[in-house]
Amino acid sequence: MKLNFLGAAREVTGSCFLVEALNLRFLVDCGMVQGGRTAAARNREPFTFDPALIDFVLLTHAHIDHSGLLPKLTRAGFKGAIYATPATVDLLGVMLPDSAHIQESDAKRSAKRSRGEDALPPLYTLQDARECLQQVRGIEYDREFAPRVGVRARFRDAGHILGSAIIEVWVTEYGYPTKLVFSRDLGQPGRPILRDPTPIEDADILVIESTYGDRRHKDFSATEAQMIGIIEHTLFERGGNVIVPAFAVGRTQEVLYHLHRLASEGRLQQPTVYVDSPMAAQATRITREHLELFDEQARQLAGWHSRGENLPRLHFTASVKESKALNQIRSGAIIISASGMADAGRIRHHLRHNLPRRECSVVFPGFQAQGTLGRRLIDGASRVRIFGEEIPVRAAIYSVEGLSAHADQKALLDWARGFTRAPRQTFVVHGEPLAAQAFAQLLQQQLRWQVTVPEHGHALRWPDFLRTNDEPSAGS
Repeated sequence: MKLNFLGAAREVTGSCFLVEALNLRFLVDCGMVQGGRTAAARNREPFTFDPALIDFVLLTHAHIDHSGLLPKLTRAGFKGAIYATPATVDLLGVMLPDSAHIQESDAKRSAKRSRGEDALPPLYTLQDARECLQQVRGIEYDREFAPRVGVRARFRDAGHILGSAIIEVWVTEYGYPTKLVFSRDLGQPGRPILRDPTPIEDADILVIESTYGDRRHKDFSATEAQMIGIIEHTLFERGGNVIVPAFAVGRTQEVLYHLHRLASEGRLQQPTVYVDSPMAAQATRITREHLELFDEQARQLAGWHSRGENLPRLHFTASVKESKALNQIRSGAIIISASGMADAGRIRHHLRHNLPRRECSVVFPGFQAQGTLGRRLIDGASRVRIFGEEIPVRAAIYSVEGLSAHADQKALLDWARGFTRAPRQTFVVHGEPLAAQAFAQLLQQQLRWQVTVPEHGHALRWPDFLRTNDEPSAGS
């Protein structure tokens, strides 16, 4: 058996892993690279394998950095099934067509700028996305299924976003089964809304994320106090706006949940909230249809969904005209818009109009990858370029990591402690180099596990990659 690390190795985006066994090839995730000047070019590179020879795909969740190249895969000849949880299937029906629309729009702008000379075609089209969606199959949590003879798989709740999954997969080769576990993106336990990540007891090979492998989140009560302080100081004392770059799926719904809860508890003055993302509006509707995936606390509060109640001052904008009108609002508004890393979408317009204003605040509730506009703002840039224009940064910039959908270092380690026996080999992925190395060291030192931080493109053969030393490897 061979495990190929084709994405999210020493980086946070572009999740893609190829498993090759006797007469078998399948992918776990097929995501876009996001952030940085090379991201678009990397997404256009041909696959390093023949898509027509891939038997099936196991998809952990709907975020574009995990699912966004699936239509490209279909376009390149992949004919197999794509397995995901039912909630993920529903979200893909919104996200992949939206991504295709972005690809087509970008291609049109490119053609217009170049006057047709050397214009790049879209990475994939709306038709490609629709054809890809025909290959998607929904599988409930905790149900074993056989995507192919000699393979069994099971999705377990990862607690990251709606429908997110840890994947257990058993591959039988020469009569011997090998169990692989892909943690993918794990949620932070003990938080409202989604259930905690499911403990896993054993694995021969574990592939675990490390987005926050080198740090811990604030206590959630401190995070709530920080949110209340930012909102009330900005809206009611300084008379500005709060701009929230948030992923349309997952992060937007959770921010709305917390705003509603804090307001209903009387801890926050009722704010006026605008969600400027048609996809977020659709994702919020899908969220309402899957309340069974919420934890008990969230289900109790979520009665306001089913009763048709909402934040009294909550508005969803659909049209471009409505979106542009938000830029005329000078004070008193919370504007939530995609993308979550501020590299695309309507959020750039709101940043362009509010970043130069000292009375305003920008709140990042999620991880900001290297090379993104969000990361530059978090790192203290005094000026940023948006739509070709130099924009001074005078607004207050906040990173509220306590709202992150990713487990922090302690939560990752606690989840790893749930294994009743150590994996034969653990690979730390989905983290920037320092975070991945820090978490690998922690696993080795505290749990005495055999750990590797693989490099992008590495192909490692089982059982050849079993190690006998006690040091976590930096590569293969």
